[in-house]
Amino acid sequence: MKVFEKLLRSRSLFGSLSILILWYVLHLAIGSKIIPGPFETIVTFFHLMTGSLLLHILSSILRITVAIVLSMGIGIPLGLWMGLSKRADSFISPIAYILYPIPKVAFLPLFMVLFGLGNSSKIILILSIIVFQIILAVRDGVKEIPKEYFYSVATLGLNRWQIYSSLVFPAVLPKIMSALRVSIGVSIATLFFSENYATTYGIGYFIMNCWVMVDYVEMFAGILAMSLMGTFIFKAVDWAEGKICPWV
Repeated sequence: MKVFEKLLRSRSLFGSLSILILWYVLHLAIGSKIIPGPFETIVTFFHLMTGSLLLHILSSILRITVAIVLSMGIGIPLGLWMGLSKRADSFISPIAYILYPIPKVAFLPLFMVLFGLGNSSKIILILSIIVFQIILAVRDGVKEIPKEYFYSVATLGLNRWQIYSSLVFPAVLPKIMSALRVSIGVSIATLFFSENYATTYGIGYFIMNCWVMVDYVEMFAGILAMSLMGTFIFKAVDWAEGKICPWV
């Protein structure tokens, strides 16, 4: 009984078991090779991990990681500038509001023409999704800081860097982490779409290639790999938040 209670308390394990049970029920209900059984898929997944699947996963993780780093490098300074300057906000916000709602996959052909068919166009496509999330999250985080706090730290004689490190950054870091969580899911879906064009490595390419070859077991193994990749990235964000935002 105590072991069962511990399993229920482990949210990740409980969620995984629930999905596996639902998956197995669907496999039995459909009774077709279109939905292979979870055990067969997991065995195939581990077998493929000793081959090319690991390279596909690493290629996709590399693209998303580079896009996240570049997005933070661009979005955080712009968001801080907009949050602290009404003039910058009045100039940049209208541009962001127009571009942000546009489905970024519509720009993929343009990015492929401008930046080539390799990794660059795919990274920039993902960057175009994440960077707006970061910009607006940082701007809103700065604007939510009460003005009285700025007056208080000013009376202490702190310089500009000390104000940023003691007040502004602690206020906006949780907003950045929340924005990353929201945008990562969309980014992985966009990456899947972009990896179907002019590439031979990436989890999106692997899944669609297996579908074309009518190999549903390997296709589901690829879907499992994409799920684990997304879980890994989310856990990495949670870990980073615990390290840099221990007060949350």
